[in-house]
Amino acid sequence: MYFSKALAFTALIVWPIAAYASLLNPEEAATHVGENATVCGVVASATYAAQAMAAPTFLDLDKPYPNQDFSAVILGSDRTKFGAPEISLQEKQVCVTGEIFLFQGKPEIIVRDTKQLSVSQDWYERGGSHLGRSASALSRHHAGRRRS
Repeated sequence: MYFSKALAFTALIVWPIAAYASLLNPEEAATHVGENATVCGVVASATYAAQAMAAPTFLDLDKPYPNQDFSAVILGSDRTKFGAPEISLQEKQVCVTGEIFLFQGKPEIIVRDTKQLSVSQDWYERGGSHLGRSASALSRHHAGRRRS
């Protein structure tokens, strides 16, 4: 009985610490591929590739495309949940949560639900960071990554 209470108490203490450890800036994301994490940064460039396969919207954090360190990707099938994020989120501080994986050597998170994305005005004050799918599925959805 004592052991189960001690284990439950330990889990309550350790879990929030572990969750906090997953807070990343865009430059750190590449070293956390395959992990569920939260990546925060300023949307430096945002593009809706309407004619590309899966009609993705790319939100490139901290550095604009093609020099981005990290991208949040909203597929066309999920776009209505977010409105026009390439307009509304431009130059905003955002945090995205999900599994990080690489596409063409760059880390990305596929954002399927609005709960995965938050606009944060004070994440810099909290230390600069805040709080998918398989790689083959990602590559099928990114076939039209070229931007004009």
